[in-house]
Amino acid sequence: MPFIHQNLAQDGWQKLSFMEQLGNIGSEVGRAANAQSNDQTKFENARLRALELLDLTLDDPRWKGRLKEIARAREVFCDTTTNQSREYHANLKDLEKYFFAFALLVRK
Repeated sequence: MPFIHQNLAQDGWQKLSFMEQLGNIGSEVGRAANAQSNDQTKFENARLRALELLDLTLDDPRWKGRLKEIARAREVFCDTTTNQSREYHANLKDLEKYFFAFALLVRK
């Protein structure tokens, strides 16, 4: 399956810091949260982009010590955006707050 983020997938994503990567993921999570109740197409597109960025982050060899954290964030994101178990009882606004902290750190 081709990447949605072609340039980032080639090598651009691995040039970003951990905080930059998670901040960018948070942008997609925010887009998904904003569209979740009113535009299913936008919601699904943002969901797919967020998952792709999470997967690119998981594949980044620099973060091997943080794989559990990244994988858990992906797991919670999937849990909140599908109609499955809802094991974590989280919502996209909660996840957006988590990722937003990284975006704030980048700005400082």
